[in-house]
Amino acid sequence: MGWAAGAVLRERGAGLYLCAVVVSGFGTSAMWLAAGIWVKSLTGSDSLAALTTFALWAPMLAGPLLGTVADRVRRRPLLIWTNLAMAALLLPLAAVDSAARVWIVFAVLTVYGVGSVVLDAAEAGLAPAVVDARLLGDFNGLRTTANEGMKLVAPLAGAVLVARYGGASAALLDAVTFVLAAGVFALLRVREEKPVRCGGAGWRSDAVEGARRLWRSPALRPLVLGGAATMALAGLNGALIFAVADEVLGRSPAFVGVLYAAQGVGSVLSGLLAGPLLRRLPERTFAAGGVALFAMAAALRSLPYDAVALACSAGIGLGLPCVLITALTAVQRDTPGAVVGRTAATANTLMFVPNAVTLAVGAGLVALVDVRLPLAAIGALGVAAALALARGGGGLGGRVRGRRSSAGDMERRPPPARRRRGGRPDARPSRSPP
Repeated sequence: MGWAAGAVLRERGAGLYLCAVVVSGFGTSAMWLAAGIWVKSLTGSDSLAALTTFALWAPMLAGPLLGTVADRVRRRPLLIWTNLAMAALLLPLAAVDSAARVWIVFAVLTVYGVGSVVLDAAEAGLAPAVVDARLLGDFNGLRTTANEGMKLVAPLAGAVLVARYGGASAALLDAVTFVLAAGVFALLRVREEKPVRCGGAGWRSDAVEGARRLWRSPALRPLVLGGAATMALAGLNGALIFAVADEVLGRSPAFVGVLYAAQGVGSVLSGLLAGPLLRRLPERTFAAGGVALFAMAAALRSLPYDAVALACSAGIGLGLPCVLITALTAVQRDTPGAVVGRTAATANTLMFVPNAVTLAVGAGLVALVDVRLPLAAIGALGVAAALALARGGGGLGGRVRGRRSSAGDMERRPPPARRRRGGRPDARPSRSPP
C-alpha cells in the first residue's frame, strides 16, 4: 500500500517527536486510571473516583484560550518546560495518604488537565516543522497507533502500582516519563522564529481566532463538525458498554476489559492504515467511511454473540480514529503556523467535549431504556453523519498546500519531489482521554 511509516521513522525529528509523545503518553494513560483507583481506595466513594476523570477533562473547555499560549512562544522550549513543570506538579501527590488529603489529588489533576491541553497545542504546532508535509498522515497515524498501544498496557501498569505500592508510585512513574519526554524534545533540531503578534490583539481576540479559522474554512469546518458528532455518539456508546456485557451478552463486568482490548487492537490497526488510505482517498471520504464503520459496529452490538461483540469492538476501534486523524491533520496542514496551536486546541475542544457530555447522558439513559434502543439510534445517527460528511467529499480532500509562511512559522522544509498520481501528499490525534 506504499506505507510510508518507515520514511517517517527515518526522519530524525519525526522519530524523536514520536518517542517523546509515546513516553509521556505512557505515563499519562497510567495516571488516568490510577487516579480513580487511588481515590476509590482512600474514600470508598464511586462518585469521587469518577470525578477524577472530570477534573482531567474540565480544562479542555478552555482549549481555545490555552492553545493561544502555544502560539505566543516558541513551541520547542514550551514543550520542554511544560513537561518539566508537569513532572514537578505530580510531586505533592506523595503527601496524599488519607481521605482528608484527597483534595490535593483533585487540585493536581485539574492543573494536570491544563498542562495537557497546552502540550497538545504545542505538539500540534511543532509537528509541521519537523515532519515532511507529505508524511503528516502517516505520522499522525503512527502517533495514534502508539497512543492506543500504550492504552493497552499503561492502565494495567498504573493499576498494579496503585495496588502494590499506593497511588504515589503511579504519580512518580508519570513524573519520570515527563522528564524523559522533556529530554527527548531537547534533542530536536528545529529553528523557530520568535512569534510576532499582529496589532494589539488581546487574549480573548487571539483565543477566538482558532474558532474563526475553523468556521471559515470549507475544508476544516465539516471535518471538525463531523468529528464532534462522531465523538458525541462515541460517548453514548461508551456509557452503554457495561449494559452490553450484562443485558446483551450475559457476561460479568470483567468481560468489558476484553471488549476494550479488542477496540484497542482496532485503533492500533487504524493508525497504521490511515496514512496510506489518506493518500488514495479524499479526506472526507476516508473520514466518512470510518464514521460509518463505527456506527454499524455499534448498532450490531445488540446481537447476543460473543464473537460478534468482539468483532464490533474491533470495528469501533478501527473506524472511530479516522475522522479524528483526518481533522487534526488537515488543521496542521492548512493552518498558518502562527495560529495552528490555538486552532488545533479549538478543534480538540469541539470534538472531545461532546464525548464527555454524552457519557453522562448515556449513564442516565441506560437505567431507563433497553440498551438495544440507544445502540440502534447510534447506528442510524452515525450513518446519517457519515453521509453528510461524504457529501461533496471529492472536492475537499483536494489539493495539498504547503505550509503557509507567516511571522510565527517554523523553518520551511524542501518541497516534495513530486506528487503521486491519484493521491495527495498526506498527511495525527492527541493526548486524549482513553
